[in-house]
Amino acid sequence: QVQLVESGGGLVQPGGSLRLSCAASGIFFRLYTMGWYRQAPGKERELVAHITSSGVTNYVDSVKGRFTISRDNAKNTVYLQMNSLKPRGTAVYYCKTMLSDYWGQGTQVTVSS
Repeated sequence: QVQLVESGGGLVQPGGSLRLSCAASGIFFRLYTMGWYRQAPGKERELVAHITSSGVTNYVDSVKGRFTISRDNAKNTVYLQMNSLKPRGTAVYYCKTMLSDYWGQGTQVTVSS
């Protein structure tokens, strides 16, 4: 059974940082391009970042320079380091395999003072 389990969300002040983790099981993780999506209240779900099996990354313009996606294939885990967080970053963040439609359950990130 394929499982993606996100963790690391929480409440953070504007300008603060969080690191999200997504632990995968049931897939040959190192072959998968992995992505992070988010869905803010009243907005469409958007792709935030993805990372290929070889480590090539891409980011939505709004997070470039602030977020970093990475992976540890030995741990079957993908990370999203989020720095300089803004209130508009408040959303449920989801881990996803990019070419297969496997989703995690999401982790809530709230950026507020």
